[in-house]
Amino acid sequence: MKSYSQALKILKKSKLIFSDENIKISNCLNRVSAENIYSNNNYPSADNSAFDGYTINSIDTKKLSIKRGKYFKIIGVISAGLKPKNKKIKKFETFEIMTGGILPKGFDTIIPKENVILYPNKRKPKYIFINKKIIKNKNIRIKGSDYKKNDLLIKKGTIITPNHILAFKTLGIKYVKVKKIPKILFFSTGNEISNKEEIPYWKVRNSSSHYIQSIDKNFLFNFHYGGTLKDKDELVLEKQINRLFNSKIDIIITLGAVSAGKFDYIPNIIKKFKLLGYFKNVAIRPGKPILFAKFKAKQKAFFGLPGNPISSVACFRFFVYRYLQDSLEVKIEKPIKAYLKKNYTKNINFTRFLRSNLNTTKNGKLEVEILKGQESFRIKSFIQSNIWVMLPSGKEKFKKGETVDCFFSNQSN
Repeated sequence: MKSYSQALKILKKSKLIFSDENIKISNCLNRVSAENIYSNNNYPSADNSAFDGYTINSIDTKKLSIKRGKYFKIIGVISAGLKPKNKKIKKFETFEIMTGGILPKGFDTIIPKENVILYPNKRKPKYIFINKKIIKNKNIRIKGSDYKKNDLLIKKGTIITPNHILAFKTLGIKYVKVKKIPKILFFSTGNEISNKEEIPYWKVRNSSSHYIQSIDKNFLFNFHYGGTLKDKDELVLEKQINRLFNSKIDIIITLGAVSAGKFDYIPNIIKKFKLLGYFKNVAIRPGKPILFAKFKAKQKAFFGLPGNPISSVACFRFFVYRYLQDSLEVKIEKPIKAYLKKNYTKNINFTRFLRSNLNTTKNGKLEVEILKGQESFRIKSFIQSNIWVMLPSGKEKFKKGETVDCFFSNQSN
């Protein structure tokens, strides 16, 4: 039986290689960048006003004081989106300017509207009165102050979020190079599995496939449901794997039939194929019977997840998703560190994935509580949780106040 860290090393060594493609930014949400992405332009593209106000050449105010003021003639209005003025400017002249308006040549600062004295009146002013020295570059958004052309926006291996798309559009980026989306084919197994809404008590609703299908929009893959394999469908699965080699599917995932029961036939089928990477049984709870294989014939992989709902969820979160991260060259997530609310004891030989609640204390510290009901068949604690706590093997007792590693239940953006 492998340890969790040993299993992760096998996954990394057995990762798939996905090619790149150029796509429009309108289609790039939740895709993985295949290269560093740089700014096409300066942003802001030109000096512009941060407030509604009046343009000033600060040199004109150098000798002004309370005792020695000056009237500045208003010579026009500049709104956002208006082509910049090229008018020759005289001393002691000003434009009224709106927020976002491009600063004309000859001006280097803005006085906000609320800070000026209008003359002869506020309704139809012809001048503004200034009686103090004005500092250069005040209330101006300087060209390139946020991003300069060729500045790095995001690194290779970044999962693209709505925040990134806003930046791409603002900076004039039309296309981005991303990794192609992995395609996953999913099968449930077992005579007990039913896709019907109303079932007798001896049947089990097919919940795990719906769970995985519901998160594929926020994760890194396309999900295809292959149906339910019955307890004596060894040949059907074997044929599906052979078809996989000539299909566009990258990964097959099965749910159930990987343990040591009479109808747990999947490990025997997988061993018939030539493999580059393999493990069966990992020292974790929940999810110990998990199986992984990478086929030698093609760039294809297989995961056999345990049948219990929470076991399958945990294995998808900490094995399949990690495998997708490695294969897509995504930077591996770092755990959230939190203080343990209560003492916890576990089997020293196993890594535990525990449904938990993460909260902030009155002192602003992150504190995590491991919930009751950690058996793999229980869904109540999963519904009540907002985080996984991972406790490593090699240690049995974890004390209140100790720092532990936490991972969000659904690792999306």
